[in-house]
Amino acid sequence: MVADALPPPPEESFLRVGTALAIPRAELEFRATRAGGPGGQHVNTSATRIELYWNVRASAALSDAQRSRLLDKLASRLDAAGNLRLVSAARRSQHQNRIVAEERLAHLVGAALEERKARKRTKVPRAAKEERLTRKKQRGEVKRRRRWVEREDWRRKPGTKG
Repeated sequence: MVADALPPPPEESFLRVGTALAIPRAELEFRATRAGGPGGQHVNTSATRIELYWNVRASAALSDAQRSRLLDKLASRLDAAGNLRLVSAARRSQHQNRIVAEERLAHLVGAALEERKARKRTKVPRAAKEERLTRKKQRGEVKRRRRWVEREDWRRKPGTKG
């Protein structure tokens, strides 16, 4: 049994995602369904699982740059219409699952919008280069010493045992 879209909670009309974005709760669609798993008789009668839908393509809260970044970063999580779907069934109450789903949405969108700093290439220090070359020389010396040496006094003389 699926309940129709639930109204947003009256507390706050925006879901804050960092400092740069506030998603109007009117854009979020919630559906309550029966959760699976253990729980006895309670789980069979309560629609505590929450599905949160947010249409990234149609959101008025996003700038064009934010929208294109979200569409790119969250492409594998979006359906054909551009809806992002999150499911929460971790808690026993619908209200708690709704809060968890909103927190996950805020975290997911915030992480996708975060600009990664470009890596600044640095020069390899001279001491590191010299240390590497020293180790190479030492390793080469070890290998050179393992080679067969042609010396008269090291060879066994024919007809002797030792």
